[in-house]
Amino acid sequence: MRRPVFLLALGHSCVDVYQGAVAALVPYFVAERAYSYAAASGIVLAASLLSSIVQPLFGALTDRWAMPWLLPASTAVAGVGIALSGCGGTYASALAMVAVSGVGVAAYHPESARVARAASGGSHTAMGWFSFGGNLGFAAAPLLVAGVIGAGGPGAAPLLVVPAALGGVVCVLALRATRAPGRAPAGNAPATGRDDRASFLKLCLAVVCRSLVFVGLSAFIALYARQRVGGGEVAGSAALFVLYAGGAVGTVVGGRLAARRDRVRVLRRSYAAAAPAVAGVVFVPGPAFYLFVALTSAALYVPFSLQVTLGQDYLPTRIGTAGGVTLGLTVSVGGLASPLIGAAADATSLGTALAPLIVFPALAWLLTRTLPEPPSPRFVSAPGPLVSR
Repeated sequence: MRRPVFLLALGHSCVDVYQGAVAALVPYFVAERAYSYAAASGIVLAASLLSSIVQPLFGALTDRWAMPWLLPASTAVAGVGIALSGCGGTYASALAMVAVSGVGVAAYHPESARVARAASGGSHTAMGWFSFGGNLGFAAAPLLVAGVIGAGGPGAAPLLVVPAALGGVVCVLALRATRAPGRAPAGNAPATGRDDRASFLKLCLAVVCRSLVFVGLSAFIALYARQRVGGGEVAGSAALFVLYAGGAVGTVVGGRLAARRDRVRVLRRSYAAAAPAVAGVVFVPGPAFYLFVALTSAALYVPFSLQVTLGQDYLPTRIGTAGGVTLGLTVSVGGLASPLIGAAADATSLGTALAPLIVFPALAWLLTRTLPEPPSPRFVSAPGPLVSR
C-alpha cells in the first residue's frame, strides 16, 4: 500500500471512530440516564439525520471545487461533537452534540473518497484498504468508549477528542503526500464518461438495505447481547466489537475478491450470505451468537469499498457526489429507521423488533441481480493542485 493511501486510511480510521462511538455510547446513556429503547435510538437518529441531509450537498460541492481542507476540519468537528455529548447531562444537549458530530462525518467522506480514489490510481485493493481504515475506527470505538466512559462515566467524554486531534494531523500529512514530487496530484480525475443513473439508483437502494441492517444492529446489538448470552456491559461491548471488527476483515477481503472477479458478482453473493447470518443473530442464543455476529459483519462489509467504486464508475462525471452517497449517505441513512426499531422493541421485545432486518439483505440481492459491471475508468494526470472535475 502506497504511503498516501496508508495515511488516508489512517485518517479515515480516526474519523470513523466517531460513527462507531455513537452506538457504543447508547448502553451507557441507558444505564446512567434511564433512557427507553426509543429514546436511545433517537441518539443514533441524531447522528444520522443531519448527516443524511448534508452529505449529498458536500458531494456536489466537491464535484465543483476541490476542498482538501475539509479532511482535517471535518475530523475536528466529528471529534468535538462526541467529546461534548456526555457533558450537558440533558437529552437535548446529547442529541445536539451527536448531530454536530454527524455533520463532521458527513463533510469528511465525499472529499476523502475522491482523494483516495485518485491517490490509489483506481485500484480496488487500495480502496479496500482505505475503507478498512474506516472500519478499523468503527471496531476501535467500543473499546475506546468502554475504557473512557466505563471508567469515568459520561462526564469523561471530552477525552474522546484525542483521535480527532491525531486524525487532523494525519490528514494534513496525507494531503502533503499526495503532492509529493514525482507523484501525480490527488485531484486527478478519471476520464469523463456517460453517467448510468439507473444503475446508480439501484445500487443506492441496495446499499440503503444494507445500511438498515448494519445500523439497526449497531444501535441495539450491545443491549441484545445481554439477553442472548447473559452478562452486562462487557458482553454488549464485546458484541459491538465483533460486529465492527468483522467488518474490517470483510472490507479487505472484498477488495481482494474484486481484483480477481467482477464487483457486482461479489456484491450479490455477499448480500445473499448476509440474510441467514442475520437470522442467526436474531434467533440463535448462547456463545454461537457471537459467531453469527461475525458472519453478518463480514457479509455486509465485503461489498463496502466495492459499492464506492461502483458508484463512482456509474457516475464518472460526478465522483464526489457518488462517493458522498455510497460511502456516507447510504451508510448513515439506516439510522433513520432506528427509532422505529426502538419503538417496536418497547412495544414488544428487542428480538421481535430486530427480526424484520433479515429481509433487507434479500432485497439488496434482488436489486443487484440486474446491475451491469461498469468499466473502471483510467486515471489521467492533471497539473496543478488538488482539482476535481
